[in-house]
Amino acid sequence: MDSVEIFVHQGDDIALVPPELYGSFVEHLGRAVYTGIYEPEHPKADENGFREDVAELVKELGVSAVRYPGGNFVSGYNWRDGVGPRTQRPVRLDLAWQSSESNRFGVGEFILWCRKLQLTPHLALNLGTGSPKEAAELIEYCNHPYGTALSDLRRSHGFAQPFEIHLCCLGNEMDVKSQIGHLPAREYALKAQQTATMLRNICPEIRLTACGSASTTTSTYPQWDREVLEILYDDVAYLSCHQYYENSQGDAEEYLRSYLRLQDLIDTASATINYVKALHRSDKQVYLSLDEWGIWSMTGEPWQDYFTRHPQQRFAAHPPLLEQSYTLLDALVTGGLLCTLLLNCDKVKVACLAQLVNVIAPILTQEGGGVLRQSIFYPFKLFATYGRGIALRPFVRSAGTISATALQVAAVQREACAELCFFVLNTQDAPVHVSLKAEGFGYTELISHSALFGPDLQARNTFDNPQAVAMQKLPLTPQQRAEGHAQLPPYSLNLLRLKSS
Repeated sequence: MDSVEIFVHQGDDIALVPPELYGSFVEHLGRAVYTGIYEPEHPKADENGFREDVAELVKELGVSAVRYPGGNFVSGYNWRDGVGPRTQRPVRLDLAWQSSESNRFGVGEFILWCRKLQLTPHLALNLGTGSPKEAAELIEYCNHPYGTALSDLRRSHGFAQPFEIHLCCLGNEMDVKSQIGHLPAREYALKAQQTATMLRNICPEIRLTACGSASTTTSTYPQWDREVLEILYDDVAYLSCHQYYENSQGDAEEYLRSYLRLQDLIDTASATINYVKALHRSDKQVYLSLDEWGIWSMTGEPWQDYFTRHPQQRFAAHPPLLEQSYTLLDALVTGGLLCTLLLNCDKVKVACLAQLVNVIAPILTQEGGGVLRQSIFYPFKLFATYGRGIALRPFVRSAGTISATALQVAAVQREACAELCFFVLNTQDAPVHVSLKAEGFGYTELISHSALFGPDLQARNTFDNPQAVAMQKLPLTPQQRAEGHAQLPPYSLNLLRLKSS
């Protein structure tokens, strides 16, 4: 059996883990909103139409912030359609996802839902068909206290208190030619700069995200990012990155190492930021917002395949699009990506798992029925629960033949409860013996070992078998507890917790 030692040293900090690293994403796409978080006719709906069973799982998941309302949807969206009395709201065609949008759920409902769940609202602005003026009017409607036409309009809609939206995306994936309102980099950046000026005049503390590349596979990556930042660097807090992962080659171990591709994205985007920072002779640091990331099997463009199979569903209300069923293997890959986010939390300050409910999501619902934790629910919950505190820089020393990329390791010092938490992904089909070394901390006892693993990497949770994939608590001998030793199962995501004895 391969054996490794994992070291952390007192003072070798990466950064304080930002709470918004554990964000998610709700778009008007498929059943993410309607019959997802919002279903007034459901027996477990509250007085506002929010599903209580879904709300409980969102709280359990540990999400801190939610990006809304898109995604591609936002580039053709008029925010005014989703405010005011519901009976007076227009039904529109959503050209991004070829669906019918009732507008029964809009920015006011989103804020009520965020308040209910104590979530930070993360608002995407329409810079596709929308104008800087329309974006500024939305922020005035949301944030100005009272005494203007738009703030008083909000108050007349039943919201006396401002929405306090302080995190906004300046458009979505504007580099992609299929995006509604696509613009070349320079034209987008100038439009975003005009928007940023207006937004800061309304709300000086607002944090803005420049629209970066939609993927590392686009023809303009990373040139787009450089050109945009050269204009927008002084106006934004973040540069967005989007990236999805899939097992396109059918190679489990290669797929498990998706974290290496995420690291490459972070390195490239950070280098681009630092180049422009130097070009501007700036003392300001722009950070990364990975505001779309996750597992999405895009081969065959499943939304188009859906309408081919179900042509009568084109422009239907909330058709079931992109409802991916996740495997144990997908969950392990998600854990490796979360390790990478912790290891780079000095650079990545915002991240949004895409998406939250039904659409490529950890939570799946039945219309009028139950709710399910998908396999990827568990790694996100694990990190959102135990991955808060100070991220530490771990070092791995092998005493055998194990490869340098066989393990992905992250560590966090949870100061509030005097714990060190080690997250370890084992990407190989063999167990690994691990010895934990915490130098300078005084933590001497291994108090628990939990793991996500199983004999079938294709196992998945269903409504008939909802616990096929779930975290398991592994036994520890007194010697293992005292010496900080554990055995990682083959193909597994592990949480090892050290505490003062």
